[in-house]
Amino acid sequence: MPAFAIYFLAALAEIASCFAFWAWLKLDKSAWWLIPGMGSLALFAWLLTMIDTAAAGRAYAAYGGVYIATSLTWLWIAEGIRPDRWDLTGMAVAIAGSAIILAGPR
Repeated sequence: MPAFAIYFLAALAEIASCFAFWAWLKLDKSAWWLIPGMGSLALFAWLLTMIDTAAAGRAYAAYGGVYIATSLTWLWIAEGIRPDRWDLTGMAVAIAGSAIILAGPR
């Protein structure tokens, strides 16, 4: 599976796990939301181990840009708030940084 696909799935898993806690604490949802949230967090961690790199820190650093892009997509689709130009500019910078980290000669 390509690194971008793994990162995208990991971002979805991390956002879903964080949203479960958000829903419980901020939206007065049942504590039962924490069970799938913790499972999603475990899935996130497992997915990051599938990145083909010798250094965990490099995998995590490159993941950051994809997480930002996925979070802004979540903002738009799940929360109904369209990202503004500053959101999109920051996302582009983060994605560029991730690409440099992933594609840099080693």
